[in-house]
Amino acid sequence: METTTLKLHGMSCAACARNIEGAIRSLEGVKECNVNFGAEQATIAFDSHKTTVADIQQAVDAAGYSAQPMQEDVLAGEDDIERQERQTQHHKLQRKVWTAGTIAAVLVIGSLPMMTGLSIPLIPMWLHHPLLQLVLTTPVLFWCGASFFINAWKALKRHTATMDTLVAIGTGAAYLYSLFPTFLPQWFTAQGLNPDVYFEATTVIIALLLLGRLLENQARGQTSEAIRKLIGLQARTARVIRQGREIDLPIAEVVVGDVILVRPGEKIPVDGEILEGRSAIDEAMVTGESLPVTKQVGDEVIGATLNKTGSFKFRATRVGKDTVLAQIVKLVQQAQGSKAPIQRLADQVTGWFVPAVIAIAIATFILWYNVMGNVTMALITTVGVLIIACPCALGLATPTSIMVGTGKGAENGILIKGAESLELAHKLQTIVLDKTGTITQGKPTVTDYVTVQGTADHNELNLLRLAASIERNSEHPLAEAVVHYAQAQGVELTNSQEFEAIAGSGVQGYVSDQLVQIGTHRWLSELNIDTRTLKQQWDQLESLGKTVIWIAVNGKASAIMAIADAVKPSSVAAVRALQKLGLEVVMLTGDNRRTADVIAREVNIKRVFAEVRPEQKAAIVEALQREGKIVAMVGDGINDAPALAQADVGMAIGTGTDVAIAASDITLISGDLQGIVTAIQLSHATIRNIRQNLFFAFIYNVAGIPIAAGILYPIFGWLLSPIVAGAAMAFSSVSVVTNALRLRNFQPKMR
Repeated sequence: METTTLKLHGMSCAACARNIEGAIRSLEGVKECNVNFGAEQATIAFDSHKTTVADIQQAVDAAGYSAQPMQEDVLAGEDDIERQERQTQHHKLQRKVWTAGTIAAVLVIGSLPMMTGLSIPLIPMWLHHPLLQLVLTTPVLFWCGASFFINAWKALKRHTATMDTLVAIGTGAAYLYSLFPTFLPQWFTAQGLNPDVYFEATTVIIALLLLGRLLENQARGQTSEAIRKLIGLQARTARVIRQGREIDLPIAEVVVGDVILVRPGEKIPVDGEILEGRSAIDEAMVTGESLPVTKQVGDEVIGATLNKTGSFKFRATRVGKDTVLAQIVKLVQQAQGSKAPIQRLADQVTGWFVPAVIAIAIATFILWYNVMGNVTMALITTVGVLIIACPCALGLATPTSIMVGTGKGAENGILIKGAESLELAHKLQTIVLDKTGTITQGKPTVTDYVTVQGTADHNELNLLRLAASIERNSEHPLAEAVVHYAQAQGVELTNSQEFEAIAGSGVQGYVSDQLVQIGTHRWLSELNIDTRTLKQQWDQLESLGKTVIWIAVNGKASAIMAIADAVKPSSVAAVRALQKLGLEVVMLTGDNRRTADVIAREVNIKRVFAEVRPEQKAAIVEALQREGKIVAMVGDGINDAPALAQADVGMAIGTGTDVAIAASDITLISGDLQGIVTAIQLSHATIRNIRQNLFFAFIYNVAGIPIAAGILYPIFGWLLSPIVAGAAMAFSSVSVVTNALRLRNFQPKMR
C-alpha cells in the first residue's frame, strides 16, 4: 500500500472536494482518500499493483480538475512555486474585480434615480438605459464571471452541482430575464408589469463574489505562513572543508560526511555531529525551547538552528530531505492535508446542500409566481436564495483552522501528525507519563556502588569491569550510566560473549568465562540467587528513591549499584498545569515501588504504576481506557511504542527514539513536558475556532435562505435583495478565513 499527496487545482467549494474524493475513490485499489479543500491537497492510500498516480491524476482531470504530485524534497522550493501560482491567480482576480467593480458602480449610480424615484441632476438618465446596461453587463458576466459558468458546466457534465452552479443559475437567470424587458418592454406593459431589468444586480453580484474570492485567496495564502517560516529558516550556504580548504557551497551541494565550519552568529546549515569546539546553540526555531543549549564534541546539532557563542566543526550526517527541518515541514504539510472528524459534519451537509438549495429556489419561484402572479418578485427571491446559500464558507471552516493550528504547533516545537489527534487532544481525561526520559531527564548517573566484599580493593574494580563489559552491549539508559561510571574510574572494558537482554528484568552474558547477570532484585529472586548479604543496603538506597541494580557473578550476588535520574526542571510545573486543566496524571515505570513513589511525590502525582514490564504498558493504557477515559500516553523509549500506539493520543518526547516518534500522534521536539500543556491548549483553541467558523458558515445560510425566499414579506414586506445576498455570501467566506487566522495569535498559558 502506497501513500501519495497531490496538489489540486480548480476547486471552488466543498462540493468540489467531494466530487474529487468520489472520482478517486471509484478507482480500483484506492483504499483511502482525503481531499482537503482549505489546503487544496488530496492524500491517497492505494495499491500500486492496481492503480498508479497517473491513473489518479486522470480521474481528477476527468472530474474537471487537475492534480500534480507534491515534491518529495519539501525544502527544494515547492513553496515558492505555489506562492507564485497563487500570486498569478491573485493578479487575475484583481483585474476582474476592478473591471466588474467599476462597471457595477457605474450601473448602480445610473440606477439611483429609478430606484429612489428622485431626479438627480448629476446623473443622466441614459445611464439607466437597458441597452447600455446590457452592453456593460455582458463582459462582466461572460469574462469576469466566466469561471462560474465553466465550472458549472463541468459539474453538469458530471451530473453534480457546486457553488458555481448556484451562482451561474442565479446570475444567468437575472441576465436572461432582463433581456426580455430590454427588447420587448411593450409585452410587460401590456401585462400590467413594469419592464424592470436586473443587469446592475447581475454585475454587482459577480463583482462581490469575485471580491470575496480575492480576499479569501489572499487570506488562505496566510494560513501556510508557518511552513514558509520553517522553510525560510534554512541556511543558503555552508562553509565546507574539503582537501584542507574552506569552500562556501550552496546548501544543496553539501553531502553526508562533509566537515563544516560554523562561526558565531551563523546558522547551522545541515544536521550533524560536532567534531571540534563548543558553543551555545539557539534551537528555539525548531524545538520551541527558549534557552540556548550548550553543545560540545559528540553532540548532535540540528540544521537551521543558530550558533550563538563559539566556533565549531561538525560532520554532516543528514542533508536535504533527510534533515530534521525537512521532516518537520513534511509532517506539518501532512497534518494540514488531513481531515478532522468534525469535518465529516460539514462534508455530510455539503453533500445534500446544493441540490436542496436548487429545490428550494425552484419551489420559491413557483410559490411566489402562483401566489402573487409577479414574475419579477419570483425572480428576485429565487436569485436571492441561490446566491446566499453557497456552502463555500462551510468548506473552509474546518481545514483553515487545522492548517493554522498545526502550523502554530510546529512554531512551538509540537509536531501534530494529523487533524484527528489535534481534535481529540482537547477531550483527554487522563495523561500517562513514562518516568525515565519523560518526567526525569533520562540521563541517570551512578551514585552508590556497594560490593559484598567491601570497597576500595581489587575485587571492586574487577566487578565493575565485568558489569560494564556486559552493559555496554545494551541501549538502556541505566546501562549507559554503568559504562560511564566504569570509564570514569579508569576501568578498561573487555569483550563479552552470549549477551542477552531479558526485557523488564536485566541483562546477562559471559566475560572472561564468568557468567555475569545484572538486573532487578525480582529477577535475581526468580533465578534463586541469594540476596540477603546486600538486602539492608538495597532497602536504604531504594528508600531514597534511587534505582538499584544487582550484579551477580556465577550465580552469586556480588554487588549493588544505585542510580539516580534527576527530575526535569519543568516537570513539576507541567504536572501542576495538567491537573489545573482537569486531567488525571498517572505515572508509569519499570522501577520498583519505593523509587517510583519518591519521584511521584516530587512531582505531585497520586496514581502510580510501578514495576511495569514493557509489554504491560500497553495493557495498562488499555485498562484505563476500559474505565471509560480518553487516554494520552507520553514516552520516549522503544518499549513505550506499543503503549503510544494503544493510547487515544500518543505523545513522543522528541529527544527519544525514532520508533517512539513513529508510533506517536504528537511529537514534542524539545522534550519539555510543558509541550503537553501547550498541545492540549492548542487543541482547545483550534476546536473553539472551528466551532466559531461553523457558526459563521451556517448562520448566513440558516438565517439568509428563509429571508431570501420571502418568509418575512407577508409580515413586514421585507425581501432580501440579491445584491445583499451576494455581499453576505462573500463576507461569510472572508469572515471564516479571517477568524481562522486569529489562531496565529495563540500563546500557551500557565508556563
